[in-house]
Amino acid sequence: MNTATTPWAFLDKYRGTYFNGEWPTLPEMFRITVQRYGERPCFTIYEGDERISLTYNEALTKIEAVSRWLHAQGIRKGDKVAVTGKNSPEWTVAYLGILFAGATVVPIDYQLKTDEIELLLRTADVAILFVDEEKHNHFVEQPGQLTTIISLKKGVGTYIYDLDGPQTEIVPAAETDLAAILFTSGTTGNPKGVMLTHKNLVSDCYIAQSNLTIYHTDVFYALLPIHHSYTMLAVFIEAISVGAELVFGKRIVTKAILKDLKEAKVTMFLGVPMLFNAVLNGIMKGIKAKGPLVYGLIRVMMSISGFIKKVFKVNPGKKMFHSILDKASLSSIRICISGGGPLAPRIFKQYNQLGIDFVQGYGLTETSPIIALNPKEHYKETSVGKVLPMTDLRILNPNEQGIGEIIVKGPMVMQGYYKMPEETRETFTEDAYLKTGDLGYLDSENYLYLTGRAKNMIVTEGGKNVYPEEIENEFQLYGEIEQILVRGYLIDAKMKTEGIEALVYPNQEAFKDEVGALKPKEEIKRRIDEIITEVNQRLKPYQKIERVTILDEPLEMTTTKKIKRNAVKV
Repeated sequence: MNTATTPWAFLDKYRGTYFNGEWPTLPEMFRITVQRYGERPCFTIYEGDERISLTYNEALTKIEAVSRWLHAQGIRKGDKVAVTGKNSPEWTVAYLGILFAGATVVPIDYQLKTDEIELLLRTADVAILFVDEEKHNHFVEQPGQLTTIISLKKGVGTYIYDLDGPQTEIVPAAETDLAAILFTSGTTGNPKGVMLTHKNLVSDCYIAQSNLTIYHTDVFYALLPIHHSYTMLAVFIEAISVGAELVFGKRIVTKAILKDLKEAKVTMFLGVPMLFNAVLNGIMKGIKAKGPLVYGLIRVMMSISGFIKKVFKVNPGKKMFHSILDKASLSSIRICISGGGPLAPRIFKQYNQLGIDFVQGYGLTETSPIIALNPKEHYKETSVGKVLPMTDLRILNPNEQGIGEIIVKGPMVMQGYYKMPEETRETFTEDAYLKTGDLGYLDSENYLYLTGRAKNMIVTEGGKNVYPEEIENEFQLYGEIEQILVRGYLIDAKMKTEGIEALVYPNQEAFKDEVGALKPKEEIKRRIDEIITEVNQRLKPYQKIERVTILDEPLEMTTTKKIKRNAVKV
């Protein structure tokens, strides 16, 4: 790859002054951005009708004050400091302040129960915690091994923005030092802490820009929890790498999201399939309400727009559907990116037809996380993206269709699991490739296609391998279904053959009558059965769902809206 034309070529100008080595650390990267775009807005939040914003210069002042305070508390290079709370400017100031102090940040899911958070704090050897007001008092009363608890919100205990310390020489971290320990979804038992260096995160941030151009004029929207590797890298770190503005969303509620998108003039909207499904359903519902003639005409126009975009690489949809996009608060959006799970190709297609550059990516916490991303100039609707440059991605033991386990090597791959040498060894092949646990295949242009998780695979009576995720994707356009989990059930224990069943939690709103009461169970079941039959007709014979269970309660989900398969007791 010609490094002179890469998105990170500008770093050469700062090498030797702002940083030394191959990649800057996260603090060095932030300082470079401040030098380039100090007066531009950095962190912004909307509280009611008030816009509260810090410029890059102002953010740096607060970050450095936090780092001096941490140093005065005895925090040194390699020490662990945790942050947990809802998305906010204070959260990111704490995160960067920890790194500026040379320490390692431990971001923790604020939706976990307090005893689960306590387990992670002990596991990561944390002494100082930055925490939201809701859990602040609990940790003050029961600090455990914590020495200090700082509030991310004013009015509760010691407030982060009031911290400072004497001017001092802080020993900075190097690019190969540990920047963060990120705990993956399963937090019971022995939690796995993914160890990521500054080089892992910074290299992934810039290399991903080879498949996606971003600008200092962009406005990113941090809606999904920022402790999660996807939002942390693809929203937070990407934004500060180019001097873009980062706007914090507070609630995953469609009305609140659309208000934020409009007010902030968001250009980069990153989310998960469930979120994009809800927004698209709202748009299509509004079009359908105009009557069958208008709906039919718009669908024809969408097909024409999509064809022009795909074949001639121009985007007429933005003008053709401006009023529809404006009404849906999406007219300022430049690019939508879906991650955290596979998206139904038809959803992908309809966004592009409406004139929104819509792409998806793939990765996992252990890879910082991005390893594949669809370039908007040459996207493939059924692919999770083109493998990033400098990323050696291979398919292990492919079958006759080319499907096998995805393994990867590259500068973004983790150092291992914190204090878990056995688990770390098991996750890598003998020649040091990370085993992702995902199944998929590559095409001739190095685009990656996912078929499912190795551990979720169902082996049918006919000996066919079925991937539940492929079947679940078929239901993304049905508003009546809020959650669906497809899994195998044992038909023959001796032969280890399985049938296919679906657990369905209906969308309660979709099944209410005129007065707001829930319709009878038989009526709900009848409609769900109709949908299952409709989808079964599209599936291959060996993929068909054979039995259905309608659930009264929703299934437990992760903060990125994925069903916790291991927690299902039905």
